Parts: sequence; structure tokens; C-alpha cells
Amino acid sequence: MFTGDRSGDFLFAALHRAGYANQPLSRSLDDGLELSRAWVTAAVRCAPPANKPTPLERDTCGGYLSSELRALAGARVLLALGAFAYEALWRLPEAGGGPGEKRERFAHGLELPLPPLQAPRLEGRGRARDQAPRTLLCSYHPSQRNVFTGLLTAEMFDKLLARARQLGA
Repeated sequence: MFTGDRSGDFLFAALHRAGYANQPLSRSLDDGLELSRAWVTAAVRCAPPANKPTPLERDTCGGYLSSELRALAGARVLLALGAFAYEALWRLPEAGGGPGEKRERFAHGLELPLPPLQAPRLEGRGRARDQAPRTLLCSYHPSQRNVFTGLLTAEMFDKLLARARQLGA
């Protein structure tokens, strides 16, 4: 995901500047990119026509995103890249929402508290334990259109990643 395209060039360069990636570019699956304390996923698992996923595709793929959020129960910060990702996250119980839940309107820099998730039990031993509170941060998607028009700048995104680092420390 994001590998070899201009959106990825913007994203991985910013992750590298913030200390979340070992290199500023990703060109292929085996190019050596390693993320540290970061996970990149998608609300939709298929490549939709014209790269514009539909609400039906979002809802159909919601189970995959739920599973990833449960597996990453210790994550303290979630960063939604775009309104579509924000909507996909907000519809999931693991993000404290649901289809009918009232929510803030999407905006770049929006910061919302999320309820903690229970950490999964390891190999059936011990009790699940509650995690620390989590935070959802929102950014405009790093699409070429948003970057080329200045809707999203490197400075704006760097500031948001610095806030993510601060919250996740």
C-alpha cells in the first residue's frame, strides 16, 4: 500500500522525517522499508475502479479493519488519512463508534479520544487487560491532488506526526 506512487512518496518521506521509517521511499515489496512503531493499513482491501472506494466496499471490508485494530490493541494513536478512512474507523466498535454514532465532522488536525481496547489474551493464559486511552488523529489524504494544491503540506503533516509521537510516547 502506497508503495511506488506519489502519495506513498509523500507519506513515507514524512514517516522517515518523524522517525517511523528507516528510509524515505518505498518502491517495491522488497526495497528494505521498515516501519517502527507504525502500521499502515487500508479501509478497503481491493483496488476499486478509479481508486474511489464505495461505502459498500468500505462496509464489506470492515471486518478486516476490525481484526487489525484488535490485533493492535496496544496502539495509542490512530491516524486516519482522509475522510473516507475516518468514516471507516468511526463505524467500528473497536474505534468507539458505530454506524449511527454521532461524531465530529472530519477536518485535518481533528483529535478525538477513543476508548481503550482490551488486550488479547496470549495463548489462553492470563486475563485480558485494559490498555491506555487512545487518540484518533485525522489528516487530509496524501493524494497528489491534496499535495499539489497545497491542501496538505509537508509542514502540516509533520506537525501531525509530531503530535502522534507525543501522544504515543
